[in-house]
Amino acid sequence: MSVYDKLKQLDIVLPPLTAPVAAFVPFVRTGNLLFLSGHLAKRAGKPWVGQLGVQITTADGKQAARNAAIDLIGTLHAAAGNLDTVSRIVKLMILVNSAPGYTEQHLVANGASELLVEVFGDAGAHARTSYGVAQIPFGSCVEIDLIAEVK
Repeated sequence: MSVYDKLKQLDIVLPPLTAPVAAFVPFVRTGNLLFLSGHLAKRAGKPWVGQLGVQITTADGKQAARNAAIDLIGTLHAAAGNLDTVSRIVKLMILVNSAPGYTEQHLVANGASELLVEVFGDAGAHARTSYGVAQIPFGSCVEIDLIAEVK
């Protein structure tokens, strides 16, 4: 099944490429690797604001990470030209806006990781790092960047 068929089956519509709001580009390709800049979690088209362990639950944080992953797939489509050429999701780095003492960043990160495996199958299994941080731009609860290999 093509990646596009899987997205349709999951009722996921990819967003258009978002222009950066600072001094960076949305992605860089070097050889067969695509490096995607960080994507903030959004809800209703705006940054999903809040801190895990204060205003946001782990379950909502997991959904926020999934939302960010959908945006990343949209950027990956723009960068690769065709998602069926993605041979591997290599690595994710996930930043979670966390209250002191909050320790479930890995569970929040699962929202993105599980979606990528669901969409890309075995090629979606990746290495990952998740961090709890004091703040993310615009007060967003989650930011994720991604490295992918393309054919």
